[in-house]
Amino acid sequence: SYNGAIAVDTQGAPCGTIVEAAKNRGYSTGLVTTARITHATPAAFAAHVADREMEDLIAIQLLAQNATTQTPTVDLMLGGGLCHFLPQSHAQSCRGDNTDVWLAAQRSGFATLTSRREFDALSASSRLPLVGLFAPSHMAYEIDRNPSDQPSLAEMTQRALDILGKQSPDGFFLMVEGARIDMAGYDNDPAAHLRDIIEYWRTVNIVRQFVITHPDTLVVSTSDHETGGLTLGIDPEYLWRPELLKPITKSAESLCAHLHKLRKSQSSDVSEFIFNTMLPEYLGIHNATDNEVEEIVRVLDNDKGHKRCKRTVGNVVSRRAHIGWSTGGHTGTDVGLYAFGHRADDFRGCMENTQLGRRLMQYLDVNPNEITKQLADIPTKQHAFVYRPHHDHD
Repeated sequence: SYNGAIAVDTQGAPCGTIVEAAKNRGYSTGLVTTARITHATPAAFAAHVADREMEDLIAIQLLAQNATTQTPTVDLMLGGGLCHFLPQSHAQSCRGDNTDVWLAAQRSGFATLTSRREFDALSASSRLPLVGLFAPSHMAYEIDRNPSDQPSLAEMTQRALDILGKQSPDGFFLMVEGARIDMAGYDNDPAAHLRDIIEYWRTVNIVRQFVITHPDTLVVSTSDHETGGLTLGIDPEYLWRPELLKPITKSAESLCAHLHKLRKSQSSDVSEFIFNTMLPEYLGIHNATDNEVEEIVRVLDNDKGHKRCKRTVGNVVSRRAHIGWSTGGHTGTDVGLYAFGHRADDFRGCMENTQLGRRLMQYLDVNPNEITKQLADIPTKQHAFVYRPHHDHD
């Protein structure tokens, strides 16, 4: 394939995925993420598009029927990204057309939910197929999450296990993504990064408990890459100060969104807000320097997507905690691979990421090549799509 592709080959032709192959063999399937459900990772399991930015088309494809079973390829989806399912005429839409994918989901038999109240009403017997999207775009960072508005990654995973565990006599394949760990790495935001990692740990513990009580189950945990080049103990001193992250209560993303709003309204002094409110109340910095304040103010101009602001705020915190970042993107460092449960020994040792996919296919005894033949007529290009040479994780 090629960078930016979603389950297509170098010629743009669709390739069968492990989720499609699992559904073909009678497994139930699920996708859980704190990103948009149309974002690259969940999309790569059940969609086929020439460019990962074609999220309007991905939204449609996620509702597709499996050609063999004549049931939805994905039985359960929980995450964010409602904007790509709503018609352009809707206030929360981010689609480029007026297709109502949400209505199409309902008409094709999906149970749909968007609120915390609806999520809390779910039970192990809740009807499948089911799609729950709890934010227009990505779900909130764990540090910013309002529990009365959005469920956590751990809560969504627990619900998915309850439902699929009860309603899957032939087993299930569930992909769970702690997506915002990566995005905090892009922002060089150590506190948001840490809180989402901790939430992922909670999620792993929930899955482990499920595996312990269902010993015929395997869980594999890994990452597609590291982001940010995180380093502990920068400068000549061999120390870092994690305690400085504890009092932080907001992500750089939420703070920079507010700063840009203040700057645009010109209704208050941005520097005063940074010094008197943002730094002491939200970041726990009570001895900020004029240089730190000025550093943040300077980057507010010409700051598309708030990228410069987010990294600057993150680095003000990071310097004080002796945390370093080498990049605002991906790194080539090796990532961890962990397995627990049934035949976990099959996943020992170092391997290329493509080897991991093959091992999972062998474990499930599925062959995506059988699916590829059924996908020849699927459109992989989004109408009126504007290509962007550099991907924007926002």
